[in-house]
Amino acid sequence: MTARPGAPPRLRLLGVGAMKSARFAPAGLLLEFDELHVAFDGGPGAEPDGPLDAWLVTDERAELGAAIRRLARARGLVAAMAGFARGGLVVEARPMEHTVRPTVGYRIVAAGTVTAWAPEFSAFPAWAAGADLLFAEVAGWGRPIRFRGGTGGHMALLDVADAARRADVRRLVFAHIGRPTIRALDQGLVPPFGEIGVEGAWYEPGRALPSG
Repeated sequence: MTARPGAPPRLRLLGVGAMKSARFAPAGLLLEFDELHVAFDGGPGAEPDGPLDAWLVTDERAELGAAIRRLARARGLVAAMAGFARGGLVVEARPMEHTVRPTVGYRIVAAGTVTAWAPEFSAFPAWAAGADLLFAEVAGWGRPIRFRGGTGGHMALLDVADAARRADVRRLVFAHIGRPTIRALDQGLVPPFGEIGVEGAWYEPGRALPSG
């Protein structure tokens, strides 16, 4: 599925799961813009089809890092925390609060739209304010998840929804779904703002697209 020249970027969720999820593939994203294709995170079970121009990651030392690097090498790429700019597409690596080691999210600017990929954070990223489309953390539901020893954590869905609304995010899609959120969804709870991401679904900034 190739984007029309000059059209807004199109993004496909390759997976929406947190680490070792029994229900979902690892959180990952494929960006298509004109003839460009860029993957973000993902990993085994959440691999993009077709050619890629770059494979970017939010945490080079994550548990799936080695597997992603192998998949990227097989395509002649180096998976890295880095920016990317080509042909009207600008992808900026922006710092995230998540663990004691450096991690990033990505601000994607193309065709007058702004998309943010921020699957893991313990504090809402200020640089995502005003985004047309934000893919965001959803490991926990009502309470944040804190790592032992104060080494980081995950922001709760209810807090992310509130922060995104106050930050004038136009559309919020939750990815990186953790066990507390799975339990809440199984109980029939729904986010007060935003929507749960769907594996395999295509998105454009501001609207959803049919799968396929």
